[in-house]
Amino acid sequence: MKSILSLLFMLQGIFLYSQNGLPPNAGARGAAMGNTSVAFQDINSAFSNPAGLATIPRWGVTAMGEQRFLIPEIRSVAAAGAVASKAGVFGVQFHYFGLEAYNEQRLGLLYARQIFRDIYLGAGFDLLNTRIPDYGSQLNATGNIGLQANFAEPLWLGFHLFNPFRIQRNNGEYFPTLMKAGFSYQASEKVLLSGEAEKDIDFPLRWKGGLEYRLLEALFLRAGFSTQPVQGTFGAGIDLKKGLRLDFAFQWHQILGWTPAFSAVYQAPESQN
Repeated sequence: MKSILSLLFMLQGIFLYSQNGLPPNAGARGAAMGNTSVAFQDINSAFSNPAGLATIPRWGVTAMGEQRFLIPEIRSVAAAGAVASKAGVFGVQFHYFGLEAYNEQRLGLLYARQIFRDIYLGAGFDLLNTRIPDYGSQLNATGNIGLQANFAEPLWLGFHLFNPFRIQRNNGEYFPTLMKAGFSYQASEKVLLSGEAEKDIDFPLRWKGGLEYRLLEALFLRAGFSTQPVQGTFGAGIDLKKGLRLDFAFQWHQILGWTPAFSAVYQAPESQN
């Protein structure tokens, strides 16, 4: 009986909270800050808003993993890379979610550039594959577009739209269309605030907020929240200098429990000796 209940619990986590083609979290940093990220500028923007890649000085790579609800069988892993050129920033990302009985893969090609003095544009082309053994696989294509603006030095605004064309699966079901708008505000040398509104056209509006505090020169503490469903988040980041950073996060779901996350980020600085 206990094994049957565990299986039912696991299947609820897969099918009710599957990605359904949605982008993954923007690394453990975004996960720790209430899953806010639409107005951030780093390599993790490859997952959350490609416009945030436009300010990368040279190139960067990132990899992250999540253990959804501490269930060993449910894996979420992602990786991305981007390189700057005179024509803009070009990037690629990959995401895997699920287990042997049900899994999703996502491959994205990205492009970002500055279009006006304080405005940045990014776009992505996404291939989404869903695989269920004994039933086969289904491949679909969609896209996403994002904007960021820096009208005041400490304040960034961001907007992102995923699947604007309402792509359908073969069974007639639509992939989610997701809109996000938010901000990041550097309140002081030590404090960064972020907020975001997220709307899936088929579900209620979500509110998300986060805070990052620089406790030491190389140590960051983070916390956040989100609604629909109610979740609390916290984590930390360690800046190892020379462009390398390690981030940790824990998310708490009111029904399904804890999800730990880890990511490693490397961004090449503007100049290297």
